[in-house]
Amino acid sequence: MDANQMNKAADNLRILEATMVEAAKSGHPGGSMSGTDFLNVLYSKFLVYDPEDPEWFARDRFFLDPGHMSPMLYSVLAMCGKYSIDDLKQFRQWQSATPGHPELDVKRGIENSSGPLGQGHVMAVGAAIAERCIAARFGEVVSHKTYALISDGGIQEEISQGAGRIAGLLGLSNLIMFFDSNKVQLATMVDVVTNEDTAAKYRAWNWNVIEIDGNDPLEIAGALENAIKETKRPTLIIGNTVMGKGCVTADGKNFEFKCSTHGNPISKSGASYEKTVENLGGDPNDPWAVFEETKQLYASRKEELKGIVAKRKAEFAAWKQANPELAAELQSWIDGKLPEIDYKSIAHKPGIPTRTASEDVLAELGTKLNNMIVSSADLSNSDKTEGFIKKCGSVLAPDNFNGRFLQSGVAELTMASIINGIVLHGGMMGACGTFFVFSDYMKPAIRMAALMELPVKYVWSHDSFRVGEDGPTHEPVEQEAQIRLMEEIKNHSGKNSMLVLRPADSAETTIAWKMAMENTDSPTGLILTRQNVEELPAKNGDRYEEALQMVHGGYSVVDCDDPDVVLVGNGSDVLLLVKAAEQLKAEGVRSRVVSVPSVGLYMNQPEEYRNALIPRDKPVFAKTSGISSTLLPVVGTDAKISGLDHFGYSAPAKVLEEKFGYTVEHTLVEIKEFLATR
Repeated sequence: MDANQMNKAADNLRILEATMVEAAKSGHPGGSMSGTDFLNVLYSKFLVYDPEDPEWFARDRFFLDPGHMSPMLYSVLAMCGKYSIDDLKQFRQWQSATPGHPELDVKRGIENSSGPLGQGHVMAVGAAIAERCIAARFGEVVSHKTYALISDGGIQEEISQGAGRIAGLLGLSNLIMFFDSNKVQLATMVDVVTNEDTAAKYRAWNWNVIEIDGNDPLEIAGALENAIKETKRPTLIIGNTVMGKGCVTADGKNFEFKCSTHGNPISKSGASYEKTVENLGGDPNDPWAVFEETKQLYASRKEELKGIVAKRKAEFAAWKQANPELAAELQSWIDGKLPEIDYKSIAHKPGIPTRTASEDVLAELGTKLNNMIVSSADLSNSDKTEGFIKKCGSVLAPDNFNGRFLQSGVAELTMASIINGIVLHGGMMGACGTFFVFSDYMKPAIRMAALMELPVKYVWSHDSFRVGEDGPTHEPVEQEAQIRLMEEIKNHSGKNSMLVLRPADSAETTIAWKMAMENTDSPTGLILTRQNVEELPAKNGDRYEEALQMVHGGYSVVDCDDPDVVLVGNGSDVLLLVKAAEQLKAEGVRSRVVSVPSVGLYMNQPEEYRNALIPRDKPVFAKTSGISSTLLPVVGTDAKISGLDHFGYSAPAKVLEEKFGYTVEHTLVEIKEFLATR
């Protein structure tokens, strides 16, 4: 390796980074300039990818955690032919290919959207798990490395503890992470907020830790060679780097290690942009120029990659010819094909919780889906994801990547981000579970899954105050309304950013899972009961077939041609309304009961469908176990919505139903009082 050439290329990249931010008049140049040497060495000497086939399945993956360091990634990828200089000039502009923080775009070399610190490297852990699971099934012919870059901020985010613990526990030797330790944060120096021994922490988690000068290309290369040889542990390369490397003032004085270069253009930080460009070997009048040394470095790597990739693909072709059945199975994994699943045949005991009905479905999926990873935040026997364990065979372990259940421990956010990474890798499906109230912990990862349009499945049990004696900390009240906001937000493809389903009985639960598995456009959340629920009455004798109408988001479970009142709910509240409707019928009041398991899907239906189901000229009464606004989009402001306006309490579920007004008797009183005002 020619150190002079490497340093020259790295400085060229720094000029581009600083210039991108300068042109945009916003951005984060300092961190980009500190981490550049690592990315320059990685992409020009080590990362294996196909320049002509960016979606090649066996490519190495690189996951960026600090998304604000996007100028660094864009400039390197430009040298790899993924972006043009004109693309760089449009940094942070409307509909440009170079947004402020990287957004998933595999064809351009962006493996993950990043921005919220911490999640990017945890997705890398998930991708590394996926790679090992696939290699365990098909052999090392599809193996590759997963690289990540993390910053001081990412290290501080609590999610890093979960990632470090799990990656070390599983011995993910295919995971190599560079810690850009530049000692500077956005608002202060790192030593003001932490004095921990990062190396000791990761060693305690069973990581191979290497400490180097993170701006020295030879030391970086040596560390990467060491990491690649490691067979038992993930590797953390602690690179001691220089924040704003190369920055100088107008009179040529050093301006490195300054907080101001973190989030400001160089010219607004106290340094001189022009003098910094000159100090880095560039021409301020032509800052977009690519040096000959840089061109040669990346052109040479492109030629090397042609040979490396050709050899790898030839090995794969030979394996494919020798193993046609395995090859066909692998391709089905890559394509995300689902096997035939007879959902209707899945049997449920009568009157069970919907979490138990979900367990029955997961058991079937466990027998059919060899490429699905399910996880739980130490609640598998309570959220009933253990149904998958019982059938899939085993739990993931350092010596068993054929296992398909990941015991995450008490770490909801870590778990959700890992599952995001598993799905991002490709070839694997992912689901994870916890109590619904703890979806609060998962929300940042749910949002990222929605942004990236990842078909992750979230399993949330204990859906209401009926958790009972566990009390208000465990009783979701506002959570359904919060998570359903994701159904109102469109993703960049113009579709609902999430599908949220709260099934009313076993039949709806089965179909909810069917819809979740068939939904490839967004994440899906299933909100499930702990308490037993009776099956809803079947109008035509086939409850499953009737429940298939869930694809419309809402449908009638009790009907009449000209109702006096329309009763609307979802989940276990539907059964309450059905029983109220029976009493009303006995008293001569005609009612229609509508189950709305997905508010988002329902609101997507044509107005004609919605008006026919819930006529505007009819009184509408809605019942929800959460806050009233949960069903507001469905029924509108003219309806009466009976919900909770307070937190839960600790008491048996039946007592709480009585105290909170969730009995048939109290609901009847509410309906009659409402009708009396119409």
